Amino acid sequence: MLSFHLSKSQSHLVWNNHLEPAVHVPNHATIEVEVTNASGGQLNETSQSEDVRHLDFSRVNPVTGPIYVDNAEPGDTLVVDILAVDVNDWGWTANIPGFGLLHEMFPHPHLRISHITHNYAELLPGLRIPVKPFVGTIGVALPQDGDHSLVPPRAQGGNMDIRHLVAGSRLYLPVAVKGALLSLGDTHAAQGDGEVAGTAIETDALVTIRVHLEKNLSVTLPQLETPAHAQRRGRAWVTTGIGPDLFEAARQATRHMISLICNRTGLSAVDAYLIASVAADLKISEIVDVPNWVVTMHLEKEILDGGL
Repeated sequence: MLSFHLSKSQSHLVWNNHLEPAVHVPNHATIEVEVTNASGGQLNETSQSEDVRHLDFSRVNPVTGPIYVDNAEPGDTLVVDILAVDVNDWGWTANIPGFGLLHEMFPHPHLRISHITHNYAELLPGLRIPVKPFVGTIGVALPQDGDHSLVPPRAQGGNMDIRHLVAGSRLYLPVAVKGALLSLGDTHAAQGDGEVAGTAIETDALVTIRVHLEKNLSVTLPQLETPAHAQRRGRAWVTTGIGPDLFEAARQATRHMISLICNRTGLSAVDAYLIASVAADLKISEIVDVPNWVVTMHLEKEILDGGL
């Protein structure tokens, strides 16, 4: 089986189906991919909150690639097995002004640097977040010509931030152009479903993948298979949002989780917001009882009860 390696210098900042491939690989190839954290190297272990204010957004969320898969044609499905996600020993989480689910509540920049071990990331002194590394952005080139932002997810994948894309997961992507042109980046040490503050524990990583083509399978949107260890277990605190608007219900559940964290820990609201972003999961719990729907946010009790 052939193996390939891509350096983090082999990166790009837009989707464009005319980008020169960083590498050509055959079907069933294994590829090691170096990934730069979502700041594009602008933040480091010594960065401060004020550095967040000066982020150049034209440099954020770089992806490594593109990878040209031999014989991939529009209509095929590219299957990507995530074999390993080896993250750095530090990461960052920020409140970025104007960004995030509750951006109007938190207008000022705020930054936390986490120290990452094999099992935990210490977001705050004494507050340990279980490490479940995953790939936040992974996708293939779009059928439309020209430059397209990496920020929104699309039918061909991209910045999906599905925290279940851990080692052991398998991703199915619809091929839209010859060669597929696969790229990936935005690796995280941990994240909650929803990534409500807009950032997870953002970190550099070395990702190992294997690719193969399914010629007789056609998907129109990404699909994935996950291993058992991608799911969370344990007792949890749960807050709710209830109303006719799912987006507002998600905001409501998040606000109540922030209050719960603050009341139980004495932390600031903005730090509670970051905890929710990296460790709490938004879920649609009910969407059939007209006119109101229920969104819940779940946070493992162990995180707050672990000695903070």
